[in-house]
Amino acid sequence: MRYSLCSSTWDSREIDAIHDVIGSGMFSMGKKVQEFEKSFAEKFGAKYAVMVNSGSSANLVAIAAMVYSGRLHRGDEVIVPAVSWSTTYFPLYQMGLKLRFVDIDRDTLNMDVEKLARAITPDTRMVCLVNLLGNPNEFDQVFRICRDRDIIVMEDNCESLGAEYDGKMAGTFGLVGTFSMFYSHHLYTMEGGMAVTDDERLYHTMLCVRAHGWTRNLPQDSPIYQKGENAFYESFNFIMPGFNMRPLEIEAAAGLVQLEKMDRILAQRRENARHFQERMADIPGVRIQKEVGSSSWYGFAVVLEGERASLRDEIVRQLPERGIEVRPIVAGNFTRNKVIEYLDHTVADELTASDDIHDHGFFVGNYGTENFEQIDYFTDVLKELLGAGGVHDNSCAYYVFDLCGLLCSVEAAR
Repeated sequence: MRYSLCSSTWDSREIDAIHDVIGSGMFSMGKKVQEFEKSFAEKFGAKYAVMVNSGSSANLVAIAAMVYSGRLHRGDEVIVPAVSWSTTYFPLYQMGLKLRFVDIDRDTLNMDVEKLARAITPDTRMVCLVNLLGNPNEFDQVFRICRDRDIIVMEDNCESLGAEYDGKMAGTFGLVGTFSMFYSHHLYTMEGGMAVTDDERLYHTMLCVRAHGWTRNLPQDSPIYQKGENAFYESFNFIMPGFNMRPLEIEAAAGLVQLEKMDRILAQRRENARHFQERMADIPGVRIQKEVGSSSWYGFAVVLEGERASLRDEIVRQLPERGIEVRPIVAGNFTRNKVIEYLDHTVADELTASDDIHDHGFFVGNYGTENFEQIDYFTDVLKELLGAGGVHDNSCAYYVFDLCGLLCSVEAAR
């Protein structure tokens, strides 16, 4: 059996939608993108949505717009969790902001709220929350900390499309929220991302930053720039340093079909998660992610504990040989990557929980289609490798693994 990290939820409808775009001869950002943005905003309960070419670009366009609109200034401090994907951090560095890393909660894998409160300094201007692997943050507690201090909250919701907290969609709690629609994510448009906000000025700034910093895509009555009547001039009038992060019409066309499937996809992911939780409950020496609110379960994190913690490297070596794809929990403790040397940053305190998942954790995939059979296969193999259903004697000098009928002994520390 093969257990890959993700599966497709496409069918002929996405292909037909793409063919329609190809037949139209209009491939770059146009009416389909506008339609998808409008539908996406309505689905998630946001006033505005800006589609871009990736979730990474969604973070960049949002952060650049906050700087160019005066919400943030170069040199401001932004608190971030120590566990996330690289492009949570890089746009902050690229826009001249200073990162302050805070440890995660060992159970939810999101930013530790108590450590967040202690990490705030007089220079803190924003907290960038990351809803990790589909799991919402504890927003009530975060906003109690930030509201009185006039600290902006942003959500990197790229892994958690469809997650809910207290009846509200994750990605819509902060000033701006970002989403990814890469192949392995909840909705996928091949590549693609979205930034949502209720702030009109920030929305118009993102429209401008997304496409070269020009005024062409701004409405006539934009609050950030009053366009003149000369369309020839306004088509190539640049007012801020922008990027080219425009999405394609075929991505938006596929996205409109995917959006119609969203509720079913999310329901299946949650059914898969319940099955995963049941199967993992009787395996000793492992910890799985604790759900906050209603997770959309991007993937299934597994952290080895106690005497089994030292087996992580051997297990992630063996699982692919059994056809089970594994990867680190996002990027582990990001401060342990060499790239940290380039970033203007501080670390608020010891990153104990982040180190734990870095050294002892991994994750396997969840699908928008039923994958009970793959989950059963994974949990059976994991039990075998952990010795949970086989040979495992604490008084022994060896952990014994049955690998495809062969016995492989690994000497353990006495």
